[in-house]
Order: sequence, then C-alpha cells, then structure tokens
Amino acid sequence: MNSIPEPNPEPPVNWPQAAADIVDQVLRDKKPADAVLRDTFKSAGTFTRVDSREIARLVFDYFRWRTWLPERPRVEQVEEARKLSHAFAANPGKFSDAMLAGAIPDWTWDVMEATPAWLRSLQRQPRLWLRARLGQGAHLAATLGSCNIPYAGLPDCLEYTGQEDLFRTREFAAGAFEIQDVSSQAVGLLCAPRPGDSWWDCCAGEGGKSLHLSDLMQNRGLLLVSDRSERRLTLLKRRAARAKCFNYQAFAWHGGPPPRRQFHGVLVDAPCSGLGTWQRNPHARWTATPQDVKSMAQAQESLVTTAADALLPGGRLIYAVCTMSRAETTGVVAHLEKIRPGLEPCPLANPWLPAAAPVHGLWLTPDLTGGNGMFVVAWRRKA
Repeated sequence: MNSIPEPNPEPPVNWPQAAADIVDQVLRDKKPADAVLRDTFKSAGTFTRVDSREIARLVFDYFRWRTWLPERPRVEQVEEARKLSHAFAANPGKFSDAMLAGAIPDWTWDVMEATPAWLRSLQRQPRLWLRARLGQGAHLAATLGSCNIPYAGLPDCLEYTGQEDLFRTREFAAGAFEIQDVSSQAVGLLCAPRPGDSWWDCCAGEGGKSLHLSDLMQNRGLLLVSDRSERRLTLLKRRAARAKCFNYQAFAWHGGPPPRRQFHGVLVDAPCSGLGTWQRNPHARWTATPQDVKSMAQAQESLVTTAADALLPGGRLIYAVCTMSRAETTGVVAHLEKIRPGLEPCPLANPWLPAAAPVHGLWLTPDLTGGNGMFVVAWRRKA
C-alpha cells in the first residue's frame, strides 16, 4: 500500500532578500520604514515572529550604515550592512570618530552639537525598555525573566533582553507593564505629580507618559489628556483600560485656547523633528530636513506659551522633546522666558547623575541613558 507523501514544508524565508524588497519599497514610495514594515508583516501573513524581528533589524541596519554601502544590488547592500553592524557591536573602537561622522546628514552639524559619543550611540542596536507599575519593578523582573534594572534612580524601569513576544504575556494583558523608552520614563518622574493633583498632558499621543503620570498619581486627582489625533486618543483609551487608569479625561485639542480650568502641572511633550530617535529609527535621519526643525520650533513656541497660561500659581510647566536641535530646545526656552516673565526656572536633577547639581534644561543623551535623546526643562508659575 502506497503511503501518501508528506507535503513539502514551506521554504525558510530569505531574510536579506525580504529586507532588500522592503528597502526598495521604502525608497520608491518615500514612506517611513517602520510603517512599511508594519504594513508588510500585517498583510503578508507568512512571516513568523522571528522572521519579522530579523527582517526589521536588517532594514534598519541598511539605513544605519547606508553611507558606507557600495554600489551593488540591494540584497548585497543589506548583507554588507549586517556585517558592519556586527563588526561595530563586536569592536566599536575599530570605527574612528571621523568615519562615524557619516552616520548623519551634513545639515545636522548646523543645528546641534553632534558629539562623537552621540554618533557612536546612533550606530548601536536599540535596547528594549519596559516600565513596570509603580513599585513593581523587581517583581516584574522576577516574573518575566530576561530582565534587569540597570538604573537605581529608575527602579521600575527594566531592560528586556529575552525573545518572547511581550504582547502575548499574561503580565501585559493584566496591565503590569508598558513598553516605554527609558528617557520617556524619566520625563514622567521629573514631572513628579502628587496624588490628588490636577495635571494636563496636552500632547499626549498614544498616552505612554499619560499612563505614567496616572500611575504616579495613584489614580487620584484629575489627569486631562489631549492630542490633535482622534486615532491616537482611541489607542490611548484602550491602553488606559488595560492599565486600569481611571482618573483621566481625554479630548481632541489642536493648539487653540487652553482648557478653562488651571492645573498644578502641565506637560508639553511637544511634536518635534525627532533627532533624538535616530538610533531607534535610522531611516528618519535621511528624511528629516532643516525646514522640519524650523517649523517644529515655531509650533513648539506656540504650544508651550499656551500651556503656561493653564498653570495655577505655584504650578509647574514641563517641556520635553525627543530632539537635540538648538532651535527646539534652548531656543524655545529663550522664547518662553522672554514673553512669560511670570515663570521662574525650576532646576531638574539628572536621574543618571544623582551627585550632579540640578540644572535648568536637562539633556538626556543616548550615550548616557541607553534610550532616545531628550531635552527636558521646567518652570514654576510665580505666586
């Protein structure tokens, strides 16, 4: 009796070729690489979790090392980028500061101080950061495994080094943690809201910092959250439900007059050019422009000026941006202090440098934090 032959197994995915195809699409359609990756994985339905992770890494390696790639077929460029990434991880000292200057577009040098340490941080693989619920960092690390708590000043911030799909864990479903960059977590801690306070997160996005503020407030008081995007606010509401955040109210805000009430604190996590995210999103290095920096700075000046009017006497205004350009950081500070003399500087302590004196205008650089580059500054409204 003849046996029925077993069906042939699906051939393994050729990761470099798949990545090369995605790079071609990104360049052809002029779309963000992360969006093309997301749409490709969602529509294809044939990639495993491991496939998706490795293909995405190759795509980002291409844009991270594109300056050094020879004129060859795209798949060979992808493979060369992978070799450069591995070589840098194994021995970064073999790459000179002068060589790494090619990691960013030429105009960057005109808008910010691009230090050798920052350039080196851009070429490293990004780390995966989790934020545990208040006071639960050690417990979550023990439960999930493959975690460490590298910074004493951020006891609920965990670096995850495992391979599990975190979105499928029971802990994620129960709201025990959020995936959130370490520098963004520091912003919430620098806000230091108290239980029972009233706060306004005026550019909340999908709500990562909003949920952190709610947790620090122990779900007490009022947290007003707003964004111009209804889609982001819908995602925020889903995240808030999973995190059991109940002390918030959400509304769409397009930068007009502030709410009628005043607040103990206002967080302006402003839209920006995103120069601080160039490690995690290397494709953005080659799509951002000097005009982006200029237009974003103008929008930020308007936002932070409006937000300042929503403070109670003695209330604190926190301005944060994930960029390093002068126009969007110290330039915005100078603008606000010129037209709002009723604000006084509120120096901030660096969680990574506890012995250092607090400063007015805190730079959280990737080489220091292991996360996105951010600038954070605070003021207090005079009584």
